Amino acid sequence: MTVTRESGRFRYGALFAAVWLFYLTENVKALLETPDLWWRYAGLVAVLLFAVGYVALAAQARTARRDNVQPPGFVRQMWLGLILLLALFALQVPGAGNHALTCLVYVAALAMVSLPLKQAVPLAAALFALAEILPPVVPGWHDNGYGLAVLLGSFATYGIRIATDRQNRLVAAQSELAELAVQNERARIAADLHDILGHSLTVVAVKAELAQRLLDVDVEKARAELRDLEALSRDALADVRATAMGMRGISLPGEIAAAREALAAANVEAELPGVADEVPSRNRELFAWTIREAVTNIVRHSHATHAQVRVGPGSVEILDDGPVSETNGGGQGLAGLRRRAEAAGATFTAGRREDHPGFRVRVEVPT
Repeated sequence: MTVTRESGRFRYGALFAAVWLFYLTENVKALLETPDLWWRYAGLVAVLLFAVGYVALAAQARTARRDNVQPPGFVRQMWLGLILLLALFALQVPGAGNHALTCLVYVAALAMVSLPLKQAVPLAAALFALAEILPPVVPGWHDNGYGLAVLLGSFATYGIRIATDRQNRLVAAQSELAELAVQNERARIAADLHDILGHSLTVVAVKAELAQRLLDVDVEKARAELRDLEALSRDALADVRATAMGMRGISLPGEIAAAREALAAANVEAELPGVADEVPSRNRELFAWTIREAVTNIVRHSHATHAQVRVGPGSVEILDDGPVSETNGGGQGLAGLRRRAEAAGATFTAGRREDHPGFRVRVEVPT
């Protein structure tokens, strides 16, 4: 597949270069009118080799410029090719006369797209000077604007070179942006998986401990807890699958219900709203994440006996009465919640309560 693509690029590059060989017809006409048979046929062979060499070098230079990758020794090969083209130009001079100066346009244009600018510009300037100086100096030669043609050809190919370089930089920038988008999406999925599994596995661990304690006390209650464990594990697995497929959603009523169940399993007395209809739809997802992370934090770290969830149209607040320590607010869950809140333009607060011992998490969305 790679070989086919590279051969196709070379073919199209050669075709693009061959179009401009039309101007060598003046050289051919002049050579056919030359009475000296030796210089006539030597010049015609030189024109043919010049055309083939120019097309091959131009296609190679165009491919390297487009791919923005130069093979080892590329500049040296270009210099050798340009020197060979100049030698073929010199071989045409005795038979074609001043018409052979057309070859300098091709050499200058090729130099501007294949050589480093520090080398290409002096060479193009030297060829321009040669095309300007020779017609007035050599007897019988006429100035047909070859110097201007060299100048215009050099500027035109320099413009093509600049456009190609800009296109390469644009493609590289787009590639970097696409890679960055993939990395950001991976980070988002990782954060979502952390949030889901952190909450679900915390509740599973609490219920597993409770079921183990109930085995020696009340087998039926232990079985009920185990059934809840099965349901929770299935829900967590479904959430993980939906997240991997980019289809997972989160609802505020669902998180309130899940918080009630998680706090009850952890023997934490809870005050939660029955409904949250007054919360605008634009705030529901953020508030749902806030309740999930804050309740997970309570169950994991707080050792609280009482928790309260307050939900309003523009804010959500979760309070507990557990002892405040470094683990209360240092987890990745609350850090991810802070990023979510900041991304939504909301104010995130997490820390010690001012009116009562315990910890507070609050997210407020500006009206």
